[in-house]
Amino acid sequence: VHEPLDTRFRSAARLLQALWREDRDLPIGSYVNEGGKRRKLGSRISEAAGRGGGNFLTPEIAHIARRETAYREIGALIDAERLATNLLSSMPLTFNLLAPWGHALERASSYLIELLPAFTGTARQLLFEHSPGRGNPKYTGDYTAFDALTRYTDFQGRNGFVAFEIKYSESMREPMPELKPRYDELSEASGLFTDPAAAALRTNPLQQLWREHLLAQSMIDTGLYDEGYLVTIAPALNHHVQDAAEAYLSHLREPEDGKVRFVTLTLEDVIEVIRLSDPEHAEALHRRYCDFWLVDGELELNARPIGLPAKRPARKPAQPLEEAANPVLVETPPKRVSRAKPKAPAPD
Repeated sequence: VHEPLDTRFRSAARLLQALWREDRDLPIGSYVNEGGKRRKLGSRISEAAGRGGGNFLTPEIAHIARRETAYREIGALIDAERLATNLLSSMPLTFNLLAPWGHALERASSYLIELLPAFTGTARQLLFEHSPGRGNPKYTGDYTAFDALTRYTDFQGRNGFVAFEIKYSESMREPMPELKPRYDELSEASGLFTDPAAAALRTNPLQQLWREHLLAQSMIDTGLYDEGYLVTIAPALNHHVQDAAEAYLSHLREPEDGKVRFVTLTLEDVIEVIRLSDPEHAEALHRRYCDFWLVDGELELNARPIGLPAKRPARKPAQPLEEAANPVLVETPPKRVSRAKPKAPAPD
């Protein structure tokens, strides 16, 4: 799991995924590095394990992921290999987190009521890797899409959506796409920003949130929906995403009717809402993606190998001369070293 270019959080998340893989006896996967050499990587599973659905929490979720990949929207960018074998990717996290919502829309509605301000809707449909029209100039004219989108109807019969951008170990410093003039037009017309021309919106770590917010607002402005939310979900400890979301909020005007609300949630908060009605699913999500006490436990267990000095042995008292002259040699069997992992402390 040692990848020198990982951020601190990504390094911990990679180890956590490797521990999850080992707990389930999933065979380790590999990748080809820049030098053309194949090396094993603990945060991946083998292709055979991937075909067997090993990257998903249940067979049902694996089935949904396969089906959504086969029937994906025209132009949707779903890397099937990454989805199947990369444990660290946010793509399988999206399915592991949200796929059960699609078959329990009433439950999904209750989750959204708990999580979102002023939400009063009833969920109607769940879509993955969704865009209203890739390349369509009446939207952003590019291939920007949401990880998932829930369509809903509110108590007044208005049509709305909740668009999700889900992150796990990303740093928000990923390669940027080419910025199009259409973005500037939409930014000015959207009414979302205190300064629509702000340079910070057009660079990392904010540019992806800006582009997705523009796409979401264009869906309302063209009459496709009446209202909507753009929601980011990421682990609380991923400060790269959390800081970016806070910085992005500082560029937004106060929410108004007809404008897409931007909401940032922690993955842990979403899991705890799921726990209210589906504790088994919530516990599986927590163990896989958020139980960083397991990483702490591994660090403690391997303290000696990673560089802590050994304890100095206690000095034995000097033997009397007569005993030293006639030593009794007693062969003492070596003590077994326990390999059991210490139990990780429960979080508050």
